[in-house]
Amino acid sequence: MVKVLEKFGCTVQYNQNQTCCGQPAFNAGFWDESKTICSKFINDFKSAEYIVAPSASCVGFVRNYYQKLFDNSSLHNEVKAMADKTFEFSEFLIKVLNVKDCGAQLNGVATYHDSCAALRECKIKQGPRELLENVKGLHITEMNDVETCCGFGGTFAVKFPGISIGMGEQKVENAIDTDADYLISTDLSCLMHLQGYINGKGYKIKPMHLADVLASGW
Repeated sequence: MVKVLEKFGCTVQYNQNQTCCGQPAFNAGFWDESKTICSKFINDFKSAEYIVAPSASCVGFVRNYYQKLFDNSSLHNEVKAMADKTFEFSEFLIKVLNVKDCGAQLNGVATYHDSCAALRECKIKQGPRELLENVKGLHITEMNDVETCCGFGGTFAVKFPGISIGMGEQKVENAIDTDADYLISTDLSCLMHLQGYINGKGYKIKPMHLADVLASGW
C-alpha cells in the first residue's frame, strides 16, 4: 500500500505507537475497554491529514461506530472529523488521488471477493474492480454469490466454527468454479480465513490483497 501511495506523490507516515482500532473488543461487547483503545487511536492519528488503511473493516468501524462510543462527549466533533478523513485504500486512490490505473501488471485470471465491511460498512463496490480492470495482463471474472459473506466475521469464526467453515467453503468453491488463478479482496481477515480452507483442500488458487496486486509488475 505504501509503495503505491508513494508512487502517486503521497508522503506516508507510519506511527510506530499505533495499535488496534478497537473493533474486536467492541464486537465482543466490551465497550468500555474498546473506548479506551479508540481513545488511543484518536490520539495517535489526530495530526494526520488523511488516514488510509488496507482494511475496510477498520475503516468501517472508525467511521460508523466511533461516533456512537463518543456521543455527547468532548471528543464528539474530533471523532466526526476523523471519520471524514479516514479512507480504505482503494477509495482513497479513486476519490482523493483520482487514480484508476496504478501501472500494475499481473498475468492470469482473478475473481474478486466483496468483503462485508467494504460492501456494507463502506459502500465500496465498483472501485476495486475499476482498479483491477486496469492491471495489465489480468482478466477479471465474477463468481456466483459474490456479495455473500465468507464466514470469517472475527469472533463469529471462533464461536460458530461449523457455520463459518461452511460459508468459507461456499465462497472458495464459487471462486474455484471461475477457474481463477487469484482470489482478491480488500480485507486480509477474509483472505486469511479463505486461505485456511484453500490450504486444507490443496487448491492452487492464490488469495491476494488488492494492494499487493496494484504493487505488482513495477
